[in-house]
Amino acid sequence: MVESISDIYKRMSHASMRAGREPDSVRLIAISKTVGPDAVREAYGAGLREFGENRLQEAATKIAVLGDLNITWHMVGHLQSNKARAAVELFDLIHSVDSLKLLRLIDRLAADTGKVQRVLLQAKLAEEDSKAGADDKVLVEMMEESASLGNIKVEGLMTVPPFYDEPERVRPYFRRLKELAGNLGLMELSMGMTGDFEVAIEEGSTMVRIGTAIFGERDYA
Repeated sequence: MVESISDIYKRMSHASMRAGREPDSVRLIAISKTVGPDAVREAYGAGLREFGENRLQEAATKIAVLGDLNITWHMVGHLQSNKARAAVELFDLIHSVDSLKLLRLIDRLAADTGKVQRVLLQAKLAEEDSKAGADDKVLVEMMEESASLGNIKVEGLMTVPPFYDEPERVRPYFRRLKELAGNLGLMELSMGMTGDFEVAIEEGSTMVRIGTAIFGERDYA
């Protein structure tokens, strides 16, 4: 695993330099869904400090077991309203806020715990029904609404583009997300996974979400 992580960092660094960026301007979020606490502990030992999960029940168990480690936890999966309270309790940063209703709910739940919840707004840039996210109009509405909410902090945008074997085909989606973020005055961009993170970095990503290249292929059944 150490060699895999080292290789990812080298590729991230090279992509950053190609784009004229500082390598430390991009953070590696290790997507640890379906892997056990021991694997997360091993990755932590190799230097990783930020981990992403997308299933609340699995994450709750894992986070409890790994409570002795100084980990920043990211919620990267689709978030249903009935699981928002658990997400606020568990996660430092929620990547997948995709509606005004969810934005308001998270603010209210965060207020209950005296927390300011950091979030990203999830943008839907593809027409696929399977892709979650908000369209441009709703993103603007959420940003306007967030200005009046005291317990939520919108830090940037996230997207999950269509899957293509050729990473170059995804570049327009990453470019579009950066444009949207600029229009909204947001700095953080969560985009890029194992198959396309170098292109994402070239287009401005500040957080890449990488699982397979760290933990190997997994059974999602």
